Amino acid sequence: MSSKSLFDSEEDAAQANKLARKAKESPFMLVGIGGFVAAGLIGAYKYRNRGTMSTSVFLMQLRVAAQGTVVGCLTIGLAYSMAKEYLFDKAPKENTKSLTN
Repeated sequence: MSSKSLFDSEEDAAQANKLARKAKESPFMLVGIGGFVAAGLIGAYKYRNRGTMSTSVFLMQLRVAAQGTVVGCLTIGLAYSMAKEYLFDKAPKENTKSLTN
């Protein structure tokens, strides 16, 4: 076992920092990615029990389910961020112009 860093280069560390920053800004993005992966894994499991359904129809339905999961999570995340910014934030805005100018 060496004491080598988990990241081999600065570019890898920069990508990890970028992902961490995006996760803080939009936590529903990670939920969407997780839902996409879950839909893929469930689809792979159900592929064996698809019955007489053709493979192309099964994969089309799986793609629609995975995309629907991601779009739904991003929509909920956008609605949450808009509500947080416009409805729940009661502090006065700093960038408003004063009337005395």
